[in-house]
Amino acid sequence: MSAPLTVVLPDAKAVKDMLTGLVGKPVSVAPGAPVTPTPRSPVSVAVYVDPSMSVNALCVLDLGASAYTGAALALLPPGGAQDAVEEDGELTSMLTEALHEVVNVLSALFNVPGAPHSKLYKLYAPGDDLPGDIAGSLADFNRLDLAIDVPGYGKGGLSLVIPSGA
Repeated sequence: MSAPLTVVLPDAKAVKDMLTGLVGKPVSVAPGAPVTPTPRSPVSVAVYVDPSMSVNALCVLDLGASAYTGAALALLPPGGAQDAVEEDGELTSMLTEALHEVVNVLSALFNVPGAPHSKLYKLYAPGDDLPGDIAGSLADFNRLDLAIDVPGYGKGGLSLVIPSGA
């Protein structure tokens, strides 16, 4: 009998390379604080599932990382993304749509040999209600916490989390 497949956290360089290739700009990546939602700091949460539809990974982005990666991918003006972060406190529908594509591509970070296939199941935009099991998993310890800087746009936080039991 073979060992069960397990999801593995990518390293910071893999995240940097993926984001840089995706947005076409040299995204800076450094160790950062865990991204966690608070009433004043909404987050985006991408939920990834394995072929049996079990949650096996999460990508949590603060409002800055959500807006700036989405805007850079969609080639939207930096000012609109900065307004979303600094004034509106939420993403426009266009930014949310672009962010969906960002987190969909990031699923490839989990699809490595020996790991179960992960695919994007759902993106919860900042301010969306999270299901209790997902919200509870955001604090799990098997995680990679990064500070990112998208040139010309701005800085934000990104956390990749492997929920307990995944």
